[in-house]
Amino acid sequence: MPIEYEAKVLEVVPDELAGRILSLGGRRVTCRLMRRYVYDIRGGDASRWIRLRDTGSAVTLAVKEIAHDGIDGTTETEVVVGDFETTNELLRRIGFEPKSYQENRRASFELRGAELEIDWWPMIPPYLEIEGRSREHVIEVANALALSDDRLTGENTTKVYANYGIDLTAIPDLRFPE
Repeated sequence: MPIEYEAKVLEVVPDELAGRILSLGGRRVTCRLMRRYVYDIRGGDASRWIRLRDTGSAVTLAVKEIAHDGIDGTTETEVVVGDFETTNELLRRIGFEPKSYQENRRASFELRGAELEIDWWPMIPPYLEIEGRSREHVIEVANALALSDDRLTGENTTKVYANYGIDLTAIPDLRFPE
């Protein structure tokens, strides 16, 4: 299974960070609203789940598995599917009910071969995700952005919400106010 080499930096200032990325030769890729359905995998193991996600340019279906909260602690098996709602209906027909619907806004950048995502989620401050080809690569890019290693976390979004006293698993519909 492919390992994700990814870290988050919580509570960033988006405009300042975007400027820093661009000043280092990075490039802005896109800004978009993303939406997803999250499904439990039978057996009650919270470290594994199914994610159906519409990024605005592609719809993907993935199984995510967390071994630990480190930069290299998550594996993801993902495929592109044709349609968000049709895939949700297919999953329902084979017995998977979404436990939640979630939205976030994302500004995507590339810098030094890494993917950088500034994410806005309802109810919490924005954060940065850095995804690279190795643990060392993620740390190198963070350091280039003047972000120290001690600011990096491999925690998933559920744990990030918990840092703010919010139980994400108790929110079946997470959207931005209209």
